[in-house]
Amino acid sequence: MAALVQQQPLILKYHNGALLKGTVTVNLIWYGQFSPIQRSIIVDFLQSLNSPKPPTPAVSSWWKTTEKYHGGGAATLLVGKQYLDEKYSLGKSLKNSHIVYLAARGGHLNGAVNVVLTAKDVAVNGFCMNKCGSHGSTRGVNRFAYAWVGNSETQCPGYCAWPFHQPVYGPQTPPLVAPNGDVGVDGMVINLAAVLAGTVTNPFNNGYFQGPVTAPLEAVTACTGVFGSGAYPGYAGSVLTDKGTGASYNAHGVNGRKYLLPAMWDPQTSQCSTLI
Repeated sequence: MAALVQQQPLILKYHNGALLKGTVTVNLIWYGQFSPIQRSIIVDFLQSLNSPKPPTPAVSSWWKTTEKYHGGGAATLLVGKQYLDEKYSLGKSLKNSHIVYLAARGGHLNGAVNVVLTAKDVAVNGFCMNKCGSHGSTRGVNRFAYAWVGNSETQCPGYCAWPFHQPVYGPQTPPLVAPNGDVGVDGMVINLAAVLAGTVTNPFNNGYFQGPVTAPLEAVTACTGVFGSGAYPGYAGSVLTDKGTGASYNAHGVNGRKYLLPAMWDPQTSQCSTLI
């Protein structure tokens, strides 16, 4: 019987392209209204990716899995410039071309990732229908990698902020309590984790992925819905609980932060790896 339930190996093929290694500067473009507390939750997460200080299990331990991808060596993420666009300069309904335009505000430097973060009242083409975030790269001499994640709090928390909200489909298990008290932004952290892992392991559509290049399964998206051991559809898996708040988490960050991070594919074991 054990053989029947044994996890099958998952293979993400390496397509021989460049990965992002060494120091990677993450520039943030905040589009719409975010409170200072909301911004700090995300900035603290980014600063936790390479911080050795937090107790275990640590956000940095989760990120270390990216070192196992071709060529070894870490992508050390540093928070670079931050741009605030609180007046919705391009309106509240954005296309992908708008995301690239906004991302360009972070500059065209090699080894940088420009991340656009859209507020809860901003609609983005495809958001809530088939994606919660995305990443890509521009072409030409000044090509740069970019990513986007939206706040789903009012638009589709059951789709993009699960397990902190009832799921849209499937078993209606009780939602988990968000570790930073913000369903939308804690959901953004999950999706930001996914697109950043995808960005460093498949920055130019020729790194690690499975399936078609137009809709690839990547380092984290190949492990969707898994946050702890024993996960199955509708159940996030075994995670830790904060005794004071009842919040669910699986990783410690800087400044006393706690986060719930998705599983990441481990190329050494060909399995989805979790911290818990």
